[in-house]
Amino acid sequence: MTAITDTRGLAGALRTLKLSGMLATIDARLAQARAGELGHLEFLQVLCEDEISRRSGAAIGRRVRRARFEEHATFEGFDFTASPGIPSAQIRDLAALRWLAAGESVILTGPVGAGKTFIAQALGHQAIRHGHEVRFAKTSRVLADLAGGRADHTCRELTPAQADDLYELITERAGKSMIFTSNRAPVDWYPLFPNPVVAESLLDRLINTSHQVVMDGPSYRPRKRPGTTQPILITGKEATVRN
Repeated sequence: MTAITDTRGLAGALRTLKLSGMLATIDARLAQARAGELGHLEFLQVLCEDEISRRSGAAIGRRVRRARFEEHATFEGFDFTASPGIPSAQIRDLAALRWLAAGESVILTGPVGAGKTFIAQALGHQAIRHGHEVRFAKTSRVLADLAGGRADHTCRELTPAQADDLYELITERAGKSMIFTSNRAPVDWYPLFPNPVVAESLLDRLINTSHQVVMDGPSYRPRKRPGTTQPILITGKEATVRN
């Protein structure tokens, strides 16, 4: 009875200190300690690790919500064998996030349905796991937010105001990583800007500091239909912008 009273007292103290990670595992850890599996220091250490794990998971959850991804996309859920046109080795290398530490960017190009947006979001999710803040947005939404209006989600020549807004946005993020997806190759982006000087100034800088990934082949989307079996694959500040 004394042991139960002490346990309840400890649980109350953990609630007061807002240590819910410890609270959730206290009974299991006490059972391990009573069975001789944990010494005094080990007991305290694993309880601290339980709390750290809870806080880390909660922080990741908050960053994922702030990112506003379109879907829960991770590399564990991506089928790298879906198409021979998917450069799996290059993508797995990008998943190591060395480009992020270097302040470099990533450009994913290819036809509709090739999996570009999925990979972009998976890279964003990977960055979140490593403590980075990520924001996902379509270019049309970004331009609409900057202009305080609406856009129709089409990919066409930018207006002078839109080109200036995009130029300022990317210029302000110099040295910070971004991920772009597009159905068009970077060389085809230049005509979208009404001012060729702005286009060259902006795109040359962006393209020359980016890892370019070409994703070709059949659509990846049929692999994501309900009921489709997908293998579970495990691999190894920051804006994700979709055009």
